[in-house]
Amino acid sequence: MDTLSQAINPGVLVRSNGLSSLILRKSRSLANHSRISRSSSLKASAIQHSKISTSSIDLNDPDWKSKYERDFEQRFSIPHITDVFPDAEAIRSTFCLKMRSPTEDFVGGYPSDEEWHGYINNNDRVLLKVISYSSPTSAGAECIDPDCSWVEQWVHRAGPREKIYFRPEQVKAAIITCGGLCPGLNDVIRHIVITLEIYGVKNIVGIPFGYRGFSDKDLTEMPLSRKVVQNIHLSGGSLLGVSRGGPSVSEIVDSMEERGINMLFVLGGNGTHAGANAIHNECLKRKMKVAVVGVPKTIDNDILHMDKTFGFDTAVEEAQRAINSAYIEAHSAYHGIGVVKLMGRSSGFIAMQASLASGQVDICLIPEVPFNIHGPNGVLKHLKYLVKTKGSAVICVAEGAGQNFLEKTNAKDASGNTVLGDFGVHIQQETKKYFKEISIPIDVKYIDPTYMIRAVRANASDGILCTVLGQNAVHGAFAGYSGITVGIINTHYAYLPIPEVIAYPKSVDPNSRMWHRCLTSTGQPDFI
Repeated sequence: MDTLSQAINPGVLVRSNGLSSLILRKSRSLANHSRISRSSSLKASAIQHSKISTSSIDLNDPDWKSKYERDFEQRFSIPHITDVFPDAEAIRSTFCLKMRSPTEDFVGGYPSDEEWHGYINNNDRVLLKVISYSSPTSAGAECIDPDCSWVEQWVHRAGPREKIYFRPEQVKAAIITCGGLCPGLNDVIRHIVITLEIYGVKNIVGIPFGYRGFSDKDLTEMPLSRKVVQNIHLSGGSLLGVSRGGPSVSEIVDSMEERGINMLFVLGGNGTHAGANAIHNECLKRKMKVAVVGVPKTIDNDILHMDKTFGFDTAVEEAQRAINSAYIEAHSAYHGIGVVKLMGRSSGFIAMQASLASGQVDICLIPEVPFNIHGPNGVLKHLKYLVKTKGSAVICVAEGAGQNFLEKTNAKDASGNTVLGDFGVHIQQETKKYFKEISIPIDVKYIDPTYMIRAVRANASDGILCTVLGQNAVHGAFAGYSGITVGIINTHYAYLPIPEVIAYPKSVDPNSRMWHRCLTSTGQPDFI
């Protein structure tokens, strides 16, 4: 069996059958092309900025829309216990208005409230895309054909079902937190535990330090209850601890069998979700009745299809404090320049949103948008202009920006991610060198608040998001779904199959309205 680090390579989990694969590859190709090339042709520009794919669709087929919708429905169908256990018993849900505390022992049967209309129907759906673009030249257009025809794309609505497929007294639920720290981890843990207890589950454990906790004999599982988790959301970090990497998938599932775990809640990003999907597939292979449910945790906000992931709003809010400090330092110095490096390995969402929110940033650099440091249209030339006209400047960079200017290394972290060079330090050094060469005195201050941001408690917005994600993760598990993750889509909560959300990292569209708004705020030119 592959090791976990091999299993969590998202590339190996992309569904490659039929229409979806070709559309995905074409979409990515066009997105990448739009970052490195330009076209004087309006049509070519529109095609490269909107995600159009016609190579896999016969647009002359009058039924192409229906075929696309059927393929989409198949891709986004979510695995269910009955796929492997067709005779699995469905019982009335124990989550209802009559059961508000976990004190009942089901001696007289399961509680029910037939008059409660708070359940979600299995056929309820959430619309994935809500904008009907009239032209591929529209900002941020995502089109399937050159005419931007409207095609409905529906995903499964999240929430409690009237029928459940696990008896609460037979459930042993486990929670793990993997990867790096992120605001809101404790909030999600807390509400998974509370919701499990409301269903009637009494055997709940936390696996310490991510997947590592399944194999390290020195690490023992932590019993969890409402009493244990009641106030953990008041502080940052993770009650269970975090780590990257871990044992093989086979070892993890062996450990789950030994421990009797039949519900696993996995909090983590793309790599962690790839591992969760591998665990789900191994459980299917062994015909184990286990629900594996993910809760997307990435401070970078780079999970596909979702409005946002938990921790992102808090990160943007905290990042503004660093930006404000850089602004004060720069504004108070003679020819002051503040440089702030924020999180964002492959996506610049935090840098973009924090720059937009602060109103104090003059230059925002993100991985998705190419730029030159030197030259007549480079960043340093514009910095010179800002120093001369404003007397100071603030630069905000995402950690993954400008990697092409740094020496590449083959180093990998425990999750298999390439270790990035420090572009924040690089732009700071290049700025000092440039202004020294042109004999203009400057005072550069560099701020990297990464670990301060990761460690704070969730703000109110993220606290609400974490609460609902935790609750819906439990609802999904009891409904019999596995190999899924839960997220917010167009303000509604939905279940998605894991392979569809980890195909590749979500990134900022350089032709999106949000990036245009950021450019309007900073006033920066094109650095190409």
